[in-house]
Amino acid sequence: MDSIIRTEKVNRFFKSGSEILHVLKDIDIDILPGTLTILKGRSGSGKTTLLNLLGALDKPTDGQIYFEDMNISGMSESARDKLRRYNMGFVFQSISLVSLMSAYENVEFGLRVAGYPVKNRHTRVEECLSFVGLQKRMKHRVQELSGGEQQRVAIARAIAHKPKVIFADEPTAELDTHMGLQVMKIFKDLVSKDGITIVMSSHDHNIIELADHVYSLQDGEIINE
Repeated sequence: MDSIIRTEKVNRFFKSGSEILHVLKDIDIDILPGTLTILKGRSGSGKTTLLNLLGALDKPTDGQIYFEDMNISGMSESARDKLRRYNMGFVFQSISLVSLMSAYENVEFGLRVAGYPVKNRHTRVEECLSFVGLQKRMKHRVQELSGGEQQRVAIARAIAHKPKVIFADEPTAELDTHMGLQVMKIFKDLVSKDGITIVMSSHDHNIIELADHVYSLQDGEIINE
C-alpha cells in the first residue's frame, strides 16, 4: 500500500537570538492511508513542529514531504492553503472554536471556509455533530459546553468537509481519562468506518496503545524502542 504522507530527511531549524536550534533531524516517516499514527515524545521533542510540517502549516528547512506523492515542501503559500482547505482537518489542543457561536455554527463556519456546497451544509453539520454524540447540544454556545464536548465539536468541524487526513495536536491532554477515551473512540471509528487517516501527538500511554503505528521522538530525532 502506498503512503498517503512520507518524508525524506526532513530537518527544521529555528533561529533564537544568535542561536540556531536544530528542532527536527533527518526525519523519515511513512504514514499509510486509513490508519491512526501517533507521534510520541516528551514536551520539546519536536512532535508539534513535525505535525505542522506534515499538515503544510510550515515548511521544512531542508528535506522533502510528500502528500499522495505530491511534493509539498516547496509549494507556495496559496497552494498549501488550498491543499489544507480540501484535504486536511485540524484538531488543536487549544480547541480554537469561536466562543460566541453555537456548536452548529462552528461546524457550519468550517464548511463555509472549505467552500462546501450551500445546499448540503445543514445536513452535513447535523451528520457530524450526531457522529460525535452532540445532536442534542448543537444549538448550545461553546461556553455552555464541557471541555470534552468542546473537543468533540472541534472534531466535528475537522471532519465536516470530508478531509483525507486529520492532524491532532495532543487532543486529549486537557481531558480526564474517560473523556479522552471517548475522543479516541471517535478517532478509531473515523479510521475504521470512513477510512480517514489520523496523525496525532500524545505522550499518554493509554492513548498510545490504541495506535496502528507509533513514531517516538527524542530531541528532534526518530528513535527505535
